[in-house]
Amino acid sequence: MTARIAWVTGAGGLIGSWLVRNAARLAPEFRVIGLTRAHLDFTDFAAVGRRFRYDRPRLVIHCAALSRSPACQASPPLARAVNVEATARLAELAAEIPFIFLSSDLVFDGRQGCYRETDALNPLSVYGETKAEAECRVLANPRHTVLRTSLNGGASPAGNRAFNEEMRLAWQAGNTLKLFIDEFRSPIPAVVTARAVWEIARRNQPGLYHLAGAERLSRWQIGELLAARWPQLQPRLEAASIRDYVGAPRPADTSLDCGKVQRLLSFRLPGLTEWLRAHPDEVF
Repeated sequence: MTARIAWVTGAGGLIGSWLVRNAARLAPEFRVIGLTRAHLDFTDFAAVGRRFRYDRPRLVIHCAALSRSPACQASPPLARAVNVEATARLAELAAEIPFIFLSSDLVFDGRQGCYRETDALNPLSVYGETKAEAECRVLANPRHTVLRTSLNGGASPAGNRAFNEEMRLAWQAGNTLKLFIDEFRSPIPAVVTARAVWEIARRNQPGLYHLAGAERLSRWQIGELLAARWPQLQPRLEAASIRDYVGAPRPADTSLDCGKVQRLLSFRLPGLTEWLRAHPDEVF
């Protein structure tokens, strides 16, 4: 029997690349096609439509995005074209099949923390605004799924996409990192995110879920964990406060409650401290 085709967009990014590299083991019933910007421009709706009709995927996992917040702030029209309109168009093409959209904890304003799926959205950045709007467009179809995640870490194809890679590069260059003691996220290794996404796809229980690490950590605490992992880099850290940050608004605490998705999964979502301790030799 011919394997069903699954599209993974954003395959050149962190989460998308882990989805592709682990697909044979975690979703062997699919023939996965990983799509990067070099393969397909998702703002070219005609080209996307032609490729969709040719491949006829039976599942789409949409990771592609303009994901760097400064780039979104600098060009809101581009952010909306990539994050909203391209997502909506792809969801329309996939109207009759499962469609999984990767969203962000930055759809929240950070005043509360430990957010549940039912909490009100109030994004502070252009990136968060585009993700929130795209969520609404996706969830208009009851067959479709939105997964909100947080900081993802690991090894990306470009070597600079994950938060840990950015920190490593800064320390390798001899820089001192100023890290907020009062900005909190729920970091998670991308390999864990990919495992969870494939399980959710195979269970096909559409809806809205939070998918992140089980531990609420500040930027400073994350830095301390990675500094301890890489002493050979002679890492230098300096504590800072989000109150002194000059730039686009930043939410203080977008940690996520992942209880809903945890009940679907066959494994427990780890905290970053636990995962790093359990995988001392993993590239991270």
